[in-house]
Amino acid sequence: MLLRDITVTPAMCGYNSLFVGQVGDWTWQTVSELCGTDAFTARDESGAPTYLAFYYYHLRGSREMHLRRFTFGDRLRVLSACYGYGSESVLTLHRIALAGDPAAEAEKLDPVEFYERPHPGCLYVETFNRWVTRSAQRSNRDLVRSAPVDFRHEHLPILPERYSPRAVYHRARTARTFDEGPAEVVVDGHTTTYRLDPTRDLNGVGLVYFAAYFSIVDTAVWRLWQLLGRDEEEYLRLRLTDERVCYLGNADAGTVLTLTARLRRHADGAEVVDVVIEEQDTARLIAVATLQVGAA
Repeated sequence: MLLRDITVTPAMCGYNSLFVGQVGDWTWQTVSELCGTDAFTARDESGAPTYLAFYYYHLRGSREMHLRRFTFGDRLRVLSACYGYGSESVLTLHRIALAGDPAAEAEKLDPVEFYERPHPGCLYVETFNRWVTRSAQRSNRDLVRSAPVDFRHEHLPILPERYSPRAVYHRARTARTFDEGPAEVVVDGHTTTYRLDPTRDLNGVGLVYFAAYFSIVDTAVWRLWQLLGRDEEEYLRLRLTDERVCYLGNADAGTVLTLTARLRRHADGAEVVDVVIEEQDTARLIAVATLQVGAA
């Protein structure tokens, strides 16, 4: 396990994808520290660069501790752990607590805590990553699996099968949602488009940055909110208590995406938004996201 004491800076908080991106960096750092490879410069057997791509990202919080809770100067304690999934994948768990919270002092992150008994004062993040490389130069389509030659995983603990994310994201891929509970449909199938922007959506190696998907999902949610007559203040007051994203493809800059959003409401008043991202020209499925939101 890896323990960090963090001060929240302006570059890692706000009403956008900044904090999500920071946690992604912690995933790469944790894998580098615990698995014997440098995730930032990894290469496969052929010498080609290989990337620790995000396939599944799960944020789990509460009304007390959620994605938009953090601001300048907050002191955080972050505990991270990796779990083995063979030579081509790795799962990482993060527990994020405010310094001084009793939960921040625990030096172990038990999967039971993460999946069954989360502390209300903590934000939890689960990431499932696969090593991929390009199958063709200068194209972000058809990425293929390819692990670094020095990636070590045999020593990692194995997550109990009941907690495996595989069944979860396979269902999401088929059902186009992570939430299968009974709920009233408020808006079904609000569709809008988004063109991948070369000035903001690509990372340093030219792939669509994994955190940009969160911004794209937020764009779909905000446009849905506008359709409902909800204003900026209502949007900014949202407490995002749970968000799951399954990444199913990458795309080239300039690609037009179709964003299809559905809003449902559970009996307790909690609202759930599903966003499906597809390539407009081919209908290729790019990502599926589900958010649980509530007003402050």
